[in-house]
Amino acid sequence: MKHRSILVTGASRGLGAALARRFAGPGVRLRLVARDAAALAATAAACAARGALAETAALDVRDAAPLAAQLLAWDDAAPFDLAIANAGVTGGTPSGGGLEDWAGADRVLGVNLLGAVNTMAPLLPRFVARRGGRLAFIASVAGFRGLPDSPAYCASKAGLWAYGESLRARLAPEGVGVTVCAPGFFASDMSRRFSGRHPFELSAEAMAERLVQAIEAGRGRAIVPRRMGWPLRLLELLPARWADGATRRFRFTIAD
Repeated sequence: MKHRSILVTGASRGLGAALARRFAGPGVRLRLVARDAAALAATAAACAARGALAETAALDVRDAAPLAAQLLAWDDAAPFDLAIANAGVTGGTPSGGGLEDWAGADRVLGVNLLGAVNTMAPLLPRFVARRGGRLAFIASVAGFRGLPDSPAYCASKAGLWAYGESLRARLAPEGVGVTVCAPGFFASDMSRRFSGRHPFELSAEAMAERLVQAIEAGRGRAIVPRRMGWPLRLLELLPARWADGATRRFRFTIAD
């Protein structure tokens, strides 16, 4: 299905910007949300160069009330047929060592999980009333298994995966589709902050291409690449100490 009225959060850079560019084309109306107004404008310009109408709002997805007001105003003007909750931040073990602190964990959970809820909750009744459209959630393969150096990030993505899975089961009889995406590593500023290994890393453009294919095909899940995502899922079938020992091989620190 070719979507024509599309919301992308976290669209100022990285995967969000790549998704916006991939969807851009003549007849497409993109609504782009991110905190960095200048970077967001650059994404909008790139999308406009491809023939899309791109509108922007410099908002933090943690600010539920202004976000809802903007999304509903956009929906009033031209109803969404696709909404992508992509906004995300990273966090974890600091470069100097030690444990993840409360402030960092609060930020990660607030943006990655509650930010997605803040994005979708105002729009859900409208999608249901129209009995159509699709929601997409950009989770992560990190949500399949808690990794020792990023507990809040893994928790946020696990929660987002479960939230999307729940909505897919609930909304299918209402005519609303849901695609839950679990990308692995892709080249970005966020990825470069991880000092450890980046197995099977793709470019942001290649990752966006594969996720867009899944969304437009109406798939319920997109795990990219599968050779990274499925082993992490299967670890949960092992006894806890074996699974913990395996995940300790994925150690890293986060650059400040």
